[in-house]
Amino acid sequence: MSDTNLVHADDIRSRFSAAMSEMYRTEVPAYGTLMDIVSKVNDQVLDADRTLRDDLANTDQLARISEERHGAIRLGTPAELATMRRLFAVMGMQPVGYYDLTEAGVPVHSTAFRPVGESALRRNPFRVFTSLLRLDLIEDQSLRDTAQTVLDARQIYTNGCLEMIELAEEQGGLTDAQADAFIAEALETFRWHPEANVSAELYQQLHDAHRLIADVVSFRGPHINHLTPRTLDIDRVQALMPEYGISPKAVVEGPPRRNCPILLRQTSFKALSEAVSFEGVEGSHTARFGEIEARGQALTPKGRALYDQLLTAARAKCLPAADGSNADEYMHTLAAAFADFPDSLTDIRAEGLGYFEWALTDKGAASAGQVTETDPDALLAAGYLRIDPIVYEDFLPVSAAGIFQSNLGDDSAQEFTASPNQQRFEADLGSSVLNEFDHYQEIEDASRTRCISILTTGAAAAE
Repeated sequence: MSDTNLVHADDIRSRFSAAMSEMYRTEVPAYGTLMDIVSKVNDQVLDADRTLRDDLANTDQLARISEERHGAIRLGTPAELATMRRLFAVMGMQPVGYYDLTEAGVPVHSTAFRPVGESALRRNPFRVFTSLLRLDLIEDQSLRDTAQTVLDARQIYTNGCLEMIELAEEQGGLTDAQADAFIAEALETFRWHPEANVSAELYQQLHDAHRLIADVVSFRGPHINHLTPRTLDIDRVQALMPEYGISPKAVVEGPPRRNCPILLRQTSFKALSEAVSFEGVEGSHTARFGEIEARGQALTPKGRALYDQLLTAARAKCLPAADGSNADEYMHTLAAAFADFPDSLTDIRAEGLGYFEWALTDKGAASAGQVTETDPDALLAAGYLRIDPIVYEDFLPVSAAGIFQSNLGDDSAQEFTASPNQQRFEADLGSSVLNEFDHYQEIEDASRTRCISILTTGAAAAE
């Protein structure tokens, strides 16, 4: 089959994320309301800040600013994870990063399936934070064995989905009609099913061990538990949610509000209580919610170490309460701690804390092939080049766990100590995960090399 007949993986990803959004809005109407709030706030911010609008336009982000940037699912077995890797590969999404959420008391470890490289991210940055349950951490051996039996008996992928994955692997992609079929079949894996796989009694036992365990084990598939648009003012969205009848979590996770945003800030509305049938017995389950994110600059290892140090210091002084009773105290403590993190792009760059993408200015574009200088800092100072912060496209374990806990509940459950095992995760996944620091460095280096090549030779360097 000719490659010209195949749909680009980026286009399949765009179509899939749009279909997922439509499905989730139908299943969780409050999410549609949240999307409306985010869109209005973003429009207001852009109307008031023309410089920000121009910056987003220059980096090809403006048109998609309010689109969903990520979702999240939780899987139960290594086989489910390995197949999910193949499913996302059809959409040009690779596993990036390893996250040990046991360090925050949640019995999973995770990766993010997402596009990599400038072009793919700009066409559609959709990503799915994907967690694998750590059954080995359940203290009760009998309960652990029972949960394993339940998980081993389920098939979360339709036969049609598996056939489409195999076809894509054989052909190197899918035709337009095949892509439509793939999306329709793949959506079934992420759809909500109110019929549980377990009895009400077993559900309660799993729930008492940890609510997330019950969420993963008790259902026939890994229903998407949230989708997330990007907002330009997360604090404004947080404040507005109650006015629209939506109850937000107590605090915004991540760094405090800054002039130069870094990494990732997240908040959500609290999970809904949904009717569930446990083998004919009516009950309820709480898991699905709506989330919002505000993304800032990707940090270097040095920058990330400083971030972790300051966050740990703040949380040692004040840990946010689930009921929000100390929210103001926590946010004040957080802001005070982060006074030690530089808050200007000049200082962030000077101290080697963040990644930057290089681009030609109008002067640089007009001087292509006419410049002899090759020192990037000299070219920057002379106005041939500009630098823009590279957007952080990944996740923060403590923030993710904070979102999980606020929506799963904070009542008594088994405690989990930090237990990272990337080697085992990658064995279950069937591949290694991409190191996000290496990836951001490659983007920065490639953009700088490309710009200097255009200035000095008139042509971009081969990648």
